[in-house]
Amino acid sequence: MAFEKVESRPDFPAMERAVLKFWEQVRDESGRVVGAFEALRAKNRRANEAREVEGDQAKRWSFLDGPITANNPMGVHHAWGRTYKDAFHRYFAMNGCECRYQNGFDCQGLWVEVEVEKELGVQTKAEVERIGLDRFTEACKQRVRKYAAIQSEQSKRLGYWMDWNDSYYTMSDENNYAIWSFLKKCHEKGFLYKGTDVMPWSGRAGCAYSHMEIAEGRKLVTHTAVFVRFPIRGRQNEYLLVWTTTPWTLTSNTGAAVSGDWKYVKVRAKRDGAVYYFAAENLRFQRLATQYKEGFGSQPWPKDVPKLKTLHQMFQEQGAYEVIGELPGSELVGWTYDGPFDELPAQQQRGGFAEPMDLIPAEQRDWPCGRDGHKVFDAGRDSRGEPHVVAGEGTGIVHSAPGCGDIDHKWGAQFGLVAIAPLDAEGRFVEGFGPFTGRRATDPELVEEIVENLREKGLLFAREVYPHVYPHCWRTGDELVFRLVDEWFISMDWRDEIKKVACQVTWLPPAMRGRERELDWLTTMKDWMISKKRYWGLALPIWECSDCGTFEVIGGYAELKERAVEGWEQFEGKSPHRPYVDFVKIRCNRCGGPASRVSDVGNPWLDAGIVAYSTTRYATDRA
Repeated sequence: MAFEKVESRPDFPAMERAVLKFWEQVRDESGRVVGAFEALRAKNRRANEAREVEGDQAKRWSFLDGPITANNPMGVHHAWGRTYKDAFHRYFAMNGCECRYQNGFDCQGLWVEVEVEKELGVQTKAEVERIGLDRFTEACKQRVRKYAAIQSEQSKRLGYWMDWNDSYYTMSDENNYAIWSFLKKCHEKGFLYKGTDVMPWSGRAGCAYSHMEIAEGRKLVTHTAVFVRFPIRGRQNEYLLVWTTTPWTLTSNTGAAVSGDWKYVKVRAKRDGAVYYFAAENLRFQRLATQYKEGFGSQPWPKDVPKLKTLHQMFQEQGAYEVIGELPGSELVGWTYDGPFDELPAQQQRGGFAEPMDLIPAEQRDWPCGRDGHKVFDAGRDSRGEPHVVAGEGTGIVHSAPGCGDIDHKWGAQFGLVAIAPLDAEGRFVEGFGPFTGRRATDPELVEEIVENLREKGLLFAREVYPHVYPHCWRTGDELVFRLVDEWFISMDWRDEIKKVACQVTWLPPAMRGRERELDWLTTMKDWMISKKRYWGLALPIWECSDCGTFEVIGGYAELKERAVEGWEQFEGKSPHRPYVDFVKIRCNRCGGPASRVSDVGNPWLDAGIVAYSTTRYATDRA
């Protein structure tokens, strides 16, 4: 083909259109116009047929697309990825392989919901439910279809060769029912369970995130950190000195963690004679000197943020002090103290506080209330032998709120500390928290009120502006909180089985050490949280009995139809999404009572993980 000579800058769009037109005009061996892409596929198909006639092995290469989300037009980063994929396809095709060209579209999940919320002018889950889940679901489907078509045309313009009549969509019935089948197998093997834990939570999105999901949402921000005095019971004018970057969690404090192996100091402030206990190393440690460099790389210190002071400097500013004793952390263990917010009703409920109360395990409901149970414990060491309580940033005494932190929650169960869960689905304080009820935990004005409350009660030792990396919602951008919730998990007790499969995979390029990284991830990952308290996504195929609490997992459309005792007429002919599938009730196999589908939808990574089976129609065509 020939191009006109251009004296000035080349007209690249014109060149692109010329190439695309040329590809469209390519003829096959019989002279029929079929296009370059179809001519290539036919050529390699005939070559394979000839090989099989001669008794040779056919040359095939199966491509599995890691798709982009059909939620907006493609960005340049999508074009980069598609260029790399196209290069692989062309390489294998040029080597005579009969290739499987199937493009994909990610369709479900919060990223689509966020854009649809903008289109419909809603901002909260309550508003979504008010306009109707059926309307919301159909709007999500329409958005996916719209941008799948746009991305397809953009990809063709890019020169990306695909069978555009056979793209897969993760919102398809085939894909969703394939995940149902997988989850049923997990349940049969005992890997699926409903658990209660403190999870990263978005008040804006109204759902929890797995720890892997928040990796992309970490940002360097500044927060108000406070040094707080916890009065030690039985010791007049003596205090534990505690530090936290989340003052709102002090409302739910029930414990204080120390490291039993460390040396702690006993310091008297000459101004008022008050005695403080904290880790000896923290007295003169130059705080954040190494942590900032190691944690944030080359980022400069945030503008207008003062350098952090040592405890020595803080005491000096408040008057002279003297060290009057030293003791190991183990001697502090077992001490009790008054909490900073014991006057709140939530601190006075036996066995802890949560809404619903089912989040408090039955065996803990006779434990003392938070106000009566504040105690010091030795936090011990992690699986690598490192102490949970580290020196440097705070005071060596860590305030623990088992209803507001994931590690704290584990400490609570281990050391008998009640969980006080203060937040609702929007990240606001629930009833039982006095003047804070109804306020959003991340609201800077609320933080100021909490700090002032501590000051008025004589419990505030110092405050500071503290820079650190904090998790944010990677789609909505709001700060996450940690909230006590019930979610559905896949246990990782079978990690060794998965690791054996990972060792059979050829990881490219070798220099990236893919196998080692994968094995390290599988070794350290926690149980996988697969649920989302949202709307547009895989409807988890879990039906829970309202009488006995037993849950069952349905493995597909045919099984659900066979088990349905109510609501099938409202569901039949519709996709397995909310609200349609929620109409279907089944009879409990254990007690015969009515069972309804749990309201949760699935983590979109389930969609991605199943496509190796759903795109090859594993459930319906094993040939």
